[in-house]
Amino acid sequence: MSERLVRLLGLGARGGGGRVVIGVTGVRAKLQRDALSCVVLAADASPRTREKVERLARARRVPVLVGPVAERLGAGLGRPPVQAVGVVDAALARGLVGSVEE
Repeated sequence: MSERLVRLLGLGARGGGGRVVIGVTGVRAKLQRDALSCVVLAADASPRTREKVERLARARRVPVLVGPVAERLGAGLGRPPVQAVGVVDAALARGLVGSVEE
């Protein structure tokens, strides 16, 4: 499940067009602007990161998925460890939520 999640996020990030926002600061900024369809948190995200992102996402009714550890999540996106990824693209978000429900 988490391998598919990472692959889909990687495709979204490489597809360009701002379909994916990488990093806690960017995710929080997009959540505040109601611009995300879903959020993926690393399994080992810090409690503070979890609390800040989950609270904002809940308030905006944005689904929060738990992905792999930050190192694996970042590697799948061609980045250093990443604690949070926001998905702007609604179709990609549906695919991610569907992959977790399988």
